[in-house]
Amino acid sequence: MGNSLFNRTELLLGSDAMERIRAKRVIIFGVGGVGSWCAECLVREGIGHLTLVDSDVVCVTNCNRQLMATTKTIGEPKVEALKKRLLEINPEADIVALQKNYSEETADDFEIETYDYVIDAIDSLRDKISLIMYSTMGQGARGKGQENSHKEQVVSSCPLPPPPCPTLFSSMGAALRIDPTKVRVSEFWKIKGDPLAAAMRSAMRRNKLFPARKFLCVHSEEQPLPNLGKALQDGSQTFNKVQTNGSLAHVTAIFGMTLAGLVIQDIFKRSNAQERT
Repeated sequence: MGNSLFNRTELLLGSDAMERIRAKRVIIFGVGGVGSWCAECLVREGIGHLTLVDSDVVCVTNCNRQLMATTKTIGEPKVEALKKRLLEINPEADIVALQKNYSEETADDFEIETYDYVIDAIDSLRDKISLIMYSTMGQGARGKGQENSHKEQVVSSCPLPPPPCPTLFSSMGAALRIDPTKVRVSEFWKIKGDPLAAAMRSAMRRNKLFPARKFLCVHSEEQPLPNLGKALQDGSQTFNKVQTNGSLAHVTAIFGMTLAGLVIQDIFKRSNAQERT
């Protein structure tokens, strides 16, 4: 099944790029409405090593937009339900499921520096900022036993290029939108009209937190709509979530697939650049 499983991918991208895709290590933080679709797209396109991080379990209200959420998976850890589905697509894939919550306190547990790509699909503003800072700091600027002071990672005060680190792609707010044609990709500091990005930038400036590298984000130019219904208590274990907002599969899935597309596109471009040299 090996080669035939990804024949159409290899037909488009070529065998060299396909080998690089199989070898890459990707970690996704948050496998809800955005992250779950990103994970499936990556596995279907040949990523061979994927780590899923999410502390939550499948709830009934997840079924409208989260890939692995069905009436049969309610109560299961999201990462385990998703892993089971991904292995049905590619049994040879190395899928690691971590039912854990990412935070500044747990950041070192994930060995982020060992990955080629980091996908941020976290809801919590505080944890998103922490992951962005941690992922862009580079190997050698952090580690167990060190004081992990993000506030010292200010670009303007760093005369030397930051050490190697994974490529980060981040998702901004996908909730409260219905127009799939308004989804865009922009560098974080250039995003316009997204309240989450604006709140993050405000908090980062206030605390003098500046990522060492620029990074691309998936966002929507559509202004958020108001919630018209009432949120149900569904047993979710989501940490640091300010409020529950309405969201739709056709928007969250586009966010997730766009994130996956950024990964594959980046690998393909790097593969072509190496071939030319």
